Amino acid sequence: MFTTPETRRRRRSSSSVAFAVLLAVVLASAAACSGERADSTTASTGGEAIRLQGAGATFPNPLYQKWLSEYGKINPKAKIDYLSIGSGGGIQQIQSQTVDFGASDAPMSDEDLKKAPGEILHIPTVLGAVVITYNLQGVAEPLRFSPDVIADIFLGKIKKWNDPRIAADNPGVALPATDISVVHRSDGSGTTAVFTDYLAKVSPEWKTKPGAGKSIDWPVGIGGKGNEGVSGQIKQTPNTIGYVELAYAVQTKLPVALVKNKSGNFIAPSLAATTAAAAESLPTTPPDLRVSITDPAGAEAYPISSYTYVLVYKEQKDATKGKALVDFLWWGIHEGQQVTKDPQYPYAALPPQIVEKASAMLNSITSGGKTLRS
Repeated sequence: MFTTPETRRRRRSSSSVAFAVLLAVVLASAAACSGERADSTTASTGGEAIRLQGAGATFPNPLYQKWLSEYGKINPKAKIDYLSIGSGGGIQQIQSQTVDFGASDAPMSDEDLKKAPGEILHIPTVLGAVVITYNLQGVAEPLRFSPDVIADIFLGKIKKWNDPRIAADNPGVALPATDISVVHRSDGSGTTAVFTDYLAKVSPEWKTKPGAGKSIDWPVGIGGKGNEGVSGQIKQTPNTIGYVELAYAVQTKLPVALVKNKSGNFIAPSLAATTAAAAESLPTTPPDLRVSITDPAGAEAYPISSYTYVLVYKEQKDATKGKALVDFLWWGIHEGQQVTKDPQYPYAALPPQIVEKASAMLNSITSGGKTLRS
């Protein structure tokens, strides 16, 4: 059939339009499919990261860094950072709400809690031991100390390593006639609070003079910042003695002393002995879990033991961040307790009764009045 040039032009134009429409449909469909795949990928990787900031006690810092590493593997969406600044700093930061969670070895006082703009919960995470560590040349076996001897060393009343009272606790040990140099914390510290709480229980003079607390006026000695600073100072300086959380002595390969407990036994700061210290207080632990477990009566209990706590607001301002925090802490007091089986992290796992109570606390955390645990 004969077609005019005009007819052929119109047909070509119609074909071009049809092709353009078809191409647009195909591209739109492809874009839609791409968008669906992108949405699916975002959902499967958990969407945007949720960032949480914590700060506080140096006592549990080695454990918390391990927790963050392990938890990040199973929940990469949660980006959690923890700064080891001391318990005093952790309490101040949570009071001012500049962090998502604080941390302290010493429970907050009633006065501290009143300064906060909302109700703060104490979530125990693990148990730890505050140890007497030292740097003394020529002494290979662990030293032993009675409570009154420890108090008088830190009061400055016992000045020489070969003092008869130290020698009486350590028969057969060749103690040098050198001066004792004391190292203590210079910052507000939960480790200090635990240690001085113990000294106040075993020494009437300590109780009435320096007293107990996160920061005190030390009668003698030089200060180090954090458990890291104290252990480093002792490691570098001969004839020194100080107190640190057990993990820091282990990591720096410093010796730790046996301490005479209330039953008259010299006890090494083992995990079993730390757990034994907590066992005695279980029936009388208050509902808010703020408790001191120093100087227990148990025959096998290490006398300078403590819980360490994460401090969180019961009512969370941000539901998404609050849920991420609760989920992390739930993991910590359950699966995270397995880390305590690693010798590099010499902390004691929470007793089952405390896990149960801490779990109930986490279940009580809300945002907008709604619980954050499903």
